Amino acid sequence: MTFSHDALIFTPGDIDLAQSPLAGKVDAETYVLGAFNPGLTRLANGNLLMMVRVAEALRTPIHDQHIHAIRWFDGGYCLDAWPLDFVDTADPRKFMMRAAGWKIMALTSLSWLLPVELNAAGTKVEQVHYDKAIAPRASYQCYGVEDARISKVGDRYLMTTCSVSPERHSTTLYTSDNALDWTLEGIVLDHQNKDMLIFEGLVGGKYFAQTRPLGDLYFAYPPGSEWRSGPSINLASSPDALHWKPYDRPGIRPHAATMATARMGGGAPPILTPDGWLSLWHGVEPAGVVGIYRTYWSILDRDDPSVVLRTSDAPLIEANTALTDPIKELIYLDNVVFTTGIVDAGDHYIVASGEADLACRVTWVAKGVFG
Repeated sequence: MTFSHDALIFTPGDIDLAQSPLAGKVDAETYVLGAFNPGLTRLANGNLLMMVRVAEALRTPIHDQHIHAIRWFDGGYCLDAWPLDFVDTADPRKFMMRAAGWKIMALTSLSWLLPVELNAAGTKVEQVHYDKAIAPRASYQCYGVEDARISKVGDRYLMTTCSVSPERHSTTLYTSDNALDWTLEGIVLDHQNKDMLIFEGLVGGKYFAQTRPLGDLYFAYPPGSEWRSGPSINLASSPDALHWKPYDRPGIRPHAATMATARMGGGAPPILTPDGWLSLWHGVEPAGVVGIYRTYWSILDRDDPSVVLRTSDAPLIEANTALTDPIKELIYLDNVVFTTGIVDAGDHYIVASGEADLACRVTWVAKGVFG
């Protein structure tokens, strides 16, 4: 698909690690593995605000026959070491513990969130707010704060993040009146969930959210079903955005007719259009180390978001190697685009995505695409 504007807006080279929350607190050299998966919203001054995930990694994680990782602890940071014989390092983003009996992993980086202010069109960086960066501050975030999604409901900004720790793999909520000064409200989903997206508006007087619980076991659909078993996009409702009840009906499910969306999860927070809620989500086709990530869309009923009115069979946004070619020496994954934000801009939407788990991409999508 051709877009009137489609470009990388922020890359690892745009990060000043001297202003990182980790600066001077880790006894090792670090670098930016990725600056990606940005939450997106519009500020009161008309500019856009991206909340960028910065994955800060050790420059030399392997030495002395051990692999090392960064961990937040008691207001500071420390380094942990595991013998190489005990781990699998095939994925550059993480390492897996061998012979544990179940999947246990650690990360090669620690993530924190950086507010980056863009102009109203999303084509230029106006200011990087290092003084407003969000870093781990609780034991349930000791391995990082990841993948912000920002929704504005009424006059309040709501931001969900994934908080990572050995204690749990949870979803946490931040709230703000201006999208720059955030209050940590704590854990809102206790189960492993990577993609909680709060709808930008109430449904029947309640907050609604898309969720994506994960697991290693899924029950089979009956033979001949139109659906494929696996991770799906579920729904939940809440009276206050803090206490969530899973919705009884399913949300968006993988279709049996294609492998391109065999695994799926939420992308940008759903926004209301004249036709219903527009949901941008990602489908993952099994391939290589992590699969091929593409962005798809669905229109959901405004009164019952479990009802899918229409959906795309063809991807809306795909990975674009032409965009990352100028920074190709930094690439460690390919075929990945991960959409994480959307803002209305009149005759088009401004869509923010993470490209190759490396950089922030801004795409203008004409409203006519959605019929």
